[in-house]
Amino acid sequence: MKLETRYATHPQDSMLYTTEELRSHYLIEEVFVKDEANFVYSHNDRIIAGGILPVDSKVELGSTKELGTKFFFERREAGVINVGGPGKVLLDGKVFTMENSDGLYIGMGTEEVVFESVDANNPAKFYFNSAPAHHAYSTRLITLADAKKVHLGSDENLNKRTINQYVHPDVCESCQLVMGMTSFEAGSVWNTMPCHTHERRMEVYFYFNLKEEDRVFHMMGEPQETRHIIMKNEQAVISPSWSIHSGVATGKYTFIWGMCGENIEFTDMDHVAMADLR
Repeated sequence: MKLETRYATHPQDSMLYTTEELRSHYLIEEVFVKDEANFVYSHNDRIIAGGILPVDSKVELGSTKELGTKFFFERREAGVINVGGPGKVLLDGKVFTMENSDGLYIGMGTEEVVFESVDANNPAKFYFNSAPAHHAYSTRLITLADAKKVHLGSDENLNKRTINQYVHPDVCESCQLVMGMTSFEAGSVWNTMPCHTHERRMEVYFYFNLKEEDRVFHMMGEPQETRHIIMKNEQAVISPSWSIHSGVATGKYTFIWGMCGENIEFTDMDHVAMADLR
C-alpha cells in the first residue's frame, strides 16, 4: 500500500500558486496503479482517497506509520465504488462480489481486507474514500439500484444529471463519510453549477469515463478568487472546505464525490450566486 501525505493549505496561499503548485497540492494525478492500493492522505479532515487495481495478484490493506493503528480500519470507515470489471472484496472472511457501479461501505473494526479481480483481462477498479470513525456501523453492499436518486439540472443549462447517493443517511449509516456517483444526460457537461462551498466538510471529486482526448476543467478556489485545474480520465482532486468544486468537460463523463467533516448532511451547503463569482 502506498500512502502519500498532502498537507492542508490556506486560501490566501493558494491565490499565489502557479499551475504546477495548484496541481501538486490538490490534484491526484494517478489513482490506479497495477496490483497496488495507491492512496493520498489529506490533512483536510484526514480523508484518504485513491484506487485499488488488482490484476495479477490480490491487494490486501494493512496499516502504516501515518495511521498509527494496528490495522487500517481500527479507527476508520470507508466507501468503495467499483468502476471497472467484476471484483471481490474479502472482509473478515465474508466475500462481497462487486459488479461495475456497485458500492461497498466498510465499517470501523474490520481487520481482514483483501481486494481481487474476477478476470485479469477486465480488472476491477475499486475507487476508495476513507474517513476517521468513532462508531462501528454495519458493512453493506450498495448497488446502483439501491442508491438514492436525486435528479437535478436542465437541458438548457447543460447540467441535467442524476446524483446517486450510496453512503448517505437515507441509504447506509456512517460516522462522517458521505459518498456517491453523479451521471449525466446526453449533452450535459456541467457539474455543481451554480456552485457552493461547505465550511463544515471537505470533498474529493474523481472523474472517470472520459475519452482519452477529453478533459475536465475543474473549478476551485474561494468564490471571489477562482482557479482551475485541467484533468483527464481517472484523476481525482481535493477540495478544501473553503473552495468551490465545480467542473465542465469537453465530452461525456461521470464523477464520484466523497465528503467528510463536521456532519453528514448532504444539503448543508453555502450557495454562491453566479453574480458573486470572480
